[in-house]
Amino acid sequence: MDKKMFHPCDESVQATNDDASECKRSAIKLGYWKDDYIGHFIKSTERKAPEINRGYFARVKGVEILIERFLQKTGDKCQIINLGCGFDTLYWRLRDAGHMINNFVELDFPTVTSKKCYFIKRNKNLLSKIYVEDEDIRFNPTDLHAPNYHIMGVDLRNVDEVANKLKQAEVDFTVPTIFIAECVLVYIEAQNCTNLLKWFSSQFETAVFVIYEQVNMNDRFGDVMLSNLRSRGCSLAGVEACITLDTQVKRLINCGFSGAKAYDMVQVYESIPITERNRIERLEMLDEGELLTQLFQHYCIAIGWVGDLFQDIEIPVEKQMSSLNID
Repeated sequence: MDKKMFHPCDESVQATNDDASECKRSAIKLGYWKDDYIGHFIKSTERKAPEINRGYFARVKGVEILIERFLQKTGDKCQIINLGCGFDTLYWRLRDAGHMINNFVELDFPTVTSKKCYFIKRNKNLLSKIYVEDEDIRFNPTDLHAPNYHIMGVDLRNVDEVANKLKQAEVDFTVPTIFIAECVLVYIEAQNCTNLLKWFSSQFETAVFVIYEQVNMNDRFGDVMLSNLRSRGCSLAGVEACITLDTQVKRLINCGFSGAKAYDMVQVYESIPITERNRIERLEMLDEGELLTQLFQHYCIAIGWVGDLFQDIEIPVEKQMSSLNID
């Protein structure tokens, strides 16, 4: 990593991957959704509070709804680029669901990707899914290159470095592409984030960008969230875009996307079919219903698109459940 780009809070931001992975593992162990792979990356068995488990369920479900809508339009002739991927297991869950897409690229800090490469290299269950007969899998300490799966260490604040990594992964800028950024852009300074988003919107002919992060950060609850994160060494450098749903949309529009939408997590959760909500709500008692609502009100999913193909992608009110092993 370029030392000039190092920030004092980088280490704390990288640690949020472990926190998120532990929270997902907690919810998965209780049966909120199925994931046979997260346990290969994180061993923690600490049970999280019910509102945390339910919040992560809504997060995973919301993003997967959009991925499914994307795949319905493209089939497997597409690309997925996961920014700040952490220990996300989407690639393996897609393989289990029968998808073999053109190219799946994961980017994160080199310290995070080095750990992920280490776990993949030493686990036959993970490695076998990315192996293609007669094709080599190439490793270095921070990167992995397989025929349709790449994980690479990069500083997302450096657009030239990102461009170079995508070239190494043989990304095709003419193929429909979905970008996923879960709690990533909020840690990037506004100008660097603008540069990154503008580069994506100008380089890809047909794309959709999915963001999950904070919103409504201009009230008392938002102040407490900010204070808690700062106490852990995490400065939300890009919080200006998280003030309202409108600021989330405007960021994408101002960065050259053809259109954009945003939903708070109350809307996302209520879009999940009632039968599935009833199922997960029976898994454990929730004493702090008001706290869950406040958490949902302070996180959102925003969508931006390039071209016309994905302009109707949205969070549905009542649609068929995900096939990505969530039910």
